[in-house]
Amino acid sequence: MTEKDNLMKMLKGDMPEWLPFDTLGVKHEGIDPVITGARINIMGRASGKPDIFGVEYTGSDSTGGASMPAPNNFILKDISDWPKIIKVPDINDYNFDELARKGLEGIDRSKTAVSVGIFNGYFQSLMAFMGFSEGLFTMACDPEEVYNLFEYMAGFFDEVAVRLIDAVRPDIFNISDDVASAQNTFMSYDMWCKLVKPFQIRLVKHANELGIPISMHCCGKCDHLVDDWVDFGVKIWDPVQTMNDISAIKEKYGRSLILNGCGSHADAFLFSWSTEEEVRECMRKKIDSYAPNGGYICRGYVVAAKGDETVAPRRYWVGDEYLKYGRNWYQNH
Repeated sequence: MTEKDNLMKMLKGDMPEWLPFDTLGVKHEGIDPVITGARINIMGRASGKPDIFGVEYTGSDSTGGASMPAPNNFILKDISDWPKIIKVPDINDYNFDELARKGLEGIDRSKTAVSVGIFNGYFQSLMAFMGFSEGLFTMACDPEEVYNLFEYMAGFFDEVAVRLIDAVRPDIFNISDDVASAQNTFMSYDMWCKLVKPFQIRLVKHANELGIPISMHCCGKCDHLVDDWVDFGVKIWDPVQTMNDISAIKEKYGRSLILNGCGSHADAFLFSWSTEEEVRECMRKKIDSYAPNGGYICRGYVVAAKGDETVAPRRYWVGDEYLKYGRNWYQNH
């Protein structure tokens, strides 16, 4: 049985043969990737280049090169101007078969599940266009125009989803939108239902028609959205941070919703000063907390500033403790 076979078993609601580990593209000795993302860049973002809408991104050494929209350089000052400023590309400019061919190069589909996604989501796109202050103000004061903008964008992204899914035939379709902080969602539940949810439902329509499981990426405290996600086909939630009531979610959904991560901002493997035993203990506690009854993908993603020499040993401790303690957890408990 391969890592892919084990995950497919979980997606049917069964107990896995072993506890899987999501490498998130980081090589860990002795661990094969359970999920591998097809390398397809629909948004056109590249180092030093704007995306398809003209949003510029910038990174820093302190974030390990991770990028965000360039501060104070937002392209949309007034929501009423969006028809003049926000332009989707001609979808026929994309050769989806060729994108799929290149994006799948080097991936052994018999061993790893292939996932594919398109963009960061509608809420995050608006924040990238306007910044958080103006973007949130606009959602509150002019929701109709925000809806119109999202509907225009959806005409493009819905068709991208259809063509990309048909070209790649992924095992998992990813959608993403970080609509929450550590305390709560950035908007009321009613506003999310009116402005964001309808377009997420549209985006996953083709995947649902083909029976392709949906993975939702949403950071922060957003567990009050889980019922809605499950209703429109979400089978995996990533990264499920610990400000959410994870115990209640596991009790309610059992193995029908796979929790990928269950991480905390206080996880020992995130800090350069953590000792080996602290990192290993962190991994054991995480596994003991979330592995029972299945429906859990283990993760220990080490992020750090560029040049941090503690990254390699911390990654080793994470992977090694998973192999020693976590992988066969179900056989030993």
